[in-house]
Amino acid sequence: MGMIMILLNLIGGIFLSAQSSINGTFSRKAGAIETTLLTLITGSMFLGVVIIFFGSGKILNIFDAPKWQLSAAFLGMLYMLLIIAAVPKIGVIATNIAAIAGQLIISLIIDHFGWFNSMVIPLDLNRAIALVFILVALYFIYKGNKRSNEENSA
Repeated sequence: MGMIMILLNLIGGIFLSAQSSINGTFSRKAGAIETTLLTLITGSMFLGVVIIFFGSGKILNIFDAPKWQLSAAFLGMLYMLLIIAAVPKIGVIATNIAAIAGQLIISLIIDHFGWFNSMVIPLDLNRAIALVFILVALYFIYKGNKRSNEENSA
């Protein structure tokens, strides 16, 4: 089951990068905020149809959830807006590596302290080294993007 989840998340990452690129390009015409709104409305309509046919029938449990858990929707919207705004400026790969680095940083903290009722997984040397490698990758990718842009401008 673990390998299936890894594969599904790998596919999700592919979809996310494709979406980032498409939304970043579209935002040049429509604007970042407008593109984010269109994406969220379209996704909500699609999920509404999926819920009708495949939902568990517990949609009203949203009102019973602790209020802090509802902040995830706002955080997701901010994430999408920031991704859409960044792609036209720094490119898809730099945007996604920066997002992954941010996810890893907070994930290491969440795991270490067990925040939000998550499993406690202490920060160790291997995890710290992995984070350093991601940050080094971000540096080189961003520098490469900058150099390519300068060469193309000349």
